[in-house]
Amino acid sequence: MRRLFPVTDMTAAESDGEWSLDELADAYAYPEEARAADGVWLRANMVSSLDGAAQHDGRSQPISSDTDMRIFGTLRALADVVVVGAETVRLEGYRPARAREAFAARRAAAGQGPAPAIAVVSSSLDLDFTLPLFTSPLVPTLVLTGEAAAPDRVRAAEQAGAQVVAAGEGTRVDPERAKRELAARGLRRQLTEGGPRLLGQFVASGVLDELCWTVSPTMTAGSAQRIAGGPSVTVPARFSLASVLEEAGFLYTRYRRI
Repeated sequence: MRRLFPVTDMTAAESDGEWSLDELADAYAYPEEARAADGVWLRANMVSSLDGAAQHDGRSQPISSDTDMRIFGTLRALADVVVVGAETVRLEGYRPARAREAFAARRAAAGQGPAPAIAVVSSSLDLDFTLPLFTSPLVPTLVLTGEAAAPDRVRAAEQAGAQVVAAGEGTRVDPERAKRELAARGLRRQLTEGGPRLLGQFVASGVLDELCWTVSPTMTAGSAQRIAGGPSVTVPARFSLASVLEEAGFLYTRYRRI
């Protein structure tokens, strides 16, 4: 692993070998100035191929790498909550976040619990509430839905042990309100892992603060989704480059909203 940007006096001295989890955690630490500004920071973590595919055969794993997964785990370990769309839960077989000894001291020093909560965004609540994600998480799973969500589905979620959070009118979830509702519960360091439709909603609503984007040196062709989907925004959202790491042709980039 080597740092391409920003270039510092230490860049040349950095090892090209595998970075430790502590080094990755330092590199991806949530910005202090952002937390001081409004008390909440929403970042996304996504991977895409060179030709823009966010998935291959419906899953992101084929275009990922071992280092990408180490960064994935590091970003989770730094977060208070992981926000994910219902379709991604179904496709990727989501399980509860686990406590990791390597990050225990860092989380304790930050006043965090042993593992991040998972927050599932779903308008229909068409979810399998018998899955371990809902029945046996280390931290209770949250389900973000609209105020008019079907009462029987709300009961099913609550009976499974999930916490249902109303974050929008009707059955739809409002991204700005979702971000605010999570922050009100002390979940200020927020991470979304998509999918593309959910990330598109965050982008369109102007609530995404940072994108951690892995560019995979692969090409898939086909018609796979981009990392953000849905209707286009009226004015393109602008982001500035914060950092770039490289290993084996993979680029691990960070962009912050301007």
